Amino acid sequence: MLSVFDLFKIGIGPSSSHTVGPMLAAQQFAQTLLERDLFRQTTRVKVDLYGSLALTGVGHGTVDAVVLGLEGNTPRGIEPDLIAPRMAQLRAGAPLQLAGQQPIDFVLGRDVELHKLHFLPQHANGMCFSAFNQDGNRLLHETYFSVGGGFIVNERQWGEQSPSETRVVPYPFSSSVELMQHCRRTGLSIAQLMLANECAYRDQATVRELLLEIAAVMQACVAKGCQHEGRLPGPFAVKRRAPALYRRLEAMHMEGRADVMLWPMLYAMAVSEENASGGRVVTAPTNGAAGIIPAVLQYYRDFTPDASDEGIVDFLLTAAAIGMLYKMNASISGAEVGCQGEVGVACSMAAGAYCAVLGGTLAQVENAAEIAMEHHLGLTCDPVGGQVQVPCVERNGVAAEKAIKIAQLALLEDGEHLVSLDKVIETMYRTGLDMKNSYKETSLGGLALTVAQPEC
Repeated sequence: MLSVFDLFKIGIGPSSSHTVGPMLAAQQFAQTLLERDLFRQTTRVKVDLYGSLALTGVGHGTVDAVVLGLEGNTPRGIEPDLIAPRMAQLRAGAPLQLAGQQPIDFVLGRDVELHKLHFLPQHANGMCFSAFNQDGNRLLHETYFSVGGGFIVNERQWGEQSPSETRVVPYPFSSSVELMQHCRRTGLSIAQLMLANECAYRDQATVRELLLEIAAVMQACVAKGCQHEGRLPGPFAVKRRAPALYRRLEAMHMEGRADVMLWPMLYAMAVSEENASGGRVVTAPTNGAAGIIPAVLQYYRDFTPDASDEGIVDFLLTAAAIGMLYKMNASISGAEVGCQGEVGVACSMAAGAYCAVLGGTLAQVENAAEIAMEHHLGLTCDPVGGQVQVPCVERNGVAAEKAIKIAQLALLEDGEHLVSLDKVIETMYRTGLDMKNSYKETSLGGLALTVAQPEC
C-alpha cells in the first residue's frame, strides 16, 4: 500500500512531475555515483530530457530542477529563494558542485539537451543522466521517468512495485469496493482505517504530527499567496491576482455582501500562484493541482463552527485514500492523462474528504468523490507558454469551489448513485489514453495555442 505521505509531499513549485520528480531523479543519480565509487572519477554529467519534460520543461522549471538535484538538493530541503541566484551563478560559468561535494565543469547549453520531438516509449516524462570521466568514457547511464505527483521510477524498476507499494498493512485495498468493504466490516471510517494502516510503520502521535505539519504548510501557502504582490515568472509576466482579490473580499465581507464561495476560489488561486512562482507548496496530489485541497481545508477551518485538528487529520487521511485509488488504478500525471488526472483527481479527493468531515456516510463520501471526477472527464492539460499559470491558477480556484458544492450535494442525498468511483477512475484512465499528446502537458494544443509567446 502507498502511504498518505506518498500523496502529500512538501516541496517546491511549479510542477510535481516536471520539477519535483526530475530534481529527485537527479539527486538520486548523483547519490548512485557516490555509492558505486564513481564519484571522484566523474568530470562531466550530461542530462537528456524527452517528451513533455522537453516541451514544457523550461516553463515548468525542469532544467533548473535537474541541475540543482545534481548538486544534491531535494524538493523538501531546498530554499526556494536561493534557486534563482544559484542558477544565475551556474549560467555565468560557476562549476557544478556534484552532490554538493565535487566541482565539475558544467555548461548548461551543452550538458542539458531537450529532445522535444522524441518521447521514450514507457512514459511521456523521460530523462537520462550520463556521467563521464576525463577521457570521455561513460561511467554510468541511468534513465528515469517522472510519473506524476513527484513519483519517479528508474528504467530497471519499470513495471515493478515500489517498496512503498509492498508495505504490509492491516487493511490493504486496491479498489473503492475493497476500501468500503473493510470499513463496513470493521465499523471504521475511511480516516480511521487509513490511520491504522499508517500506524503499521509509524506510531499514531508521529502520523498525526506529520499530517498537521502538512496542513500547516498548506495554510502558510494560502496566507503567503494572499499577500505576495507582483508578477509570476516567465515571458507573459502574469499579474498575481490573489492579493487584490483578498483585499476586495475582505472589504465585501465587512459590508456583509461577500459570497462565501468566493473564499475557496481565492485560497486555491493564492496557492496556485505560489506554486507557479516556485514557492513552497504541498504536492496534493500534484503541484499543478496543489491549490485545491489546501483551499477546501482552509474553508473547513474558516467556515465550520466545530473545525478541529482532528477534523484536519481526518480530512487529509480521507483525501489520501481517494488519491491512492487514482494512483494505483489510473494516473495522476497530466503528461499521461491530461489535467483530469491532476485537477480532476484533487477535486475528487477534496470533495470526498470534505463530505467525510461534515459527517457524510461511506456511500455519500464515495458519491462526492465520484461526482467530482465525473465532471472533470476529458479535461486537457494545455498550459499557455508551458507555464503553470494559465489556465492552471483559475482552474484550481474553480475546482475548489466545485469540490465544496459537490460534497454538500452528496450530503443532501442518501449516497445512492449509478456510476461507482471505481468505474469513473477506470473511465478517466481510458479517456486519458485516448487523448492526443498535444493535449497532455506539451503546450502543443488547446488553450496553449491561443496566445503567442513573446519573442525572447
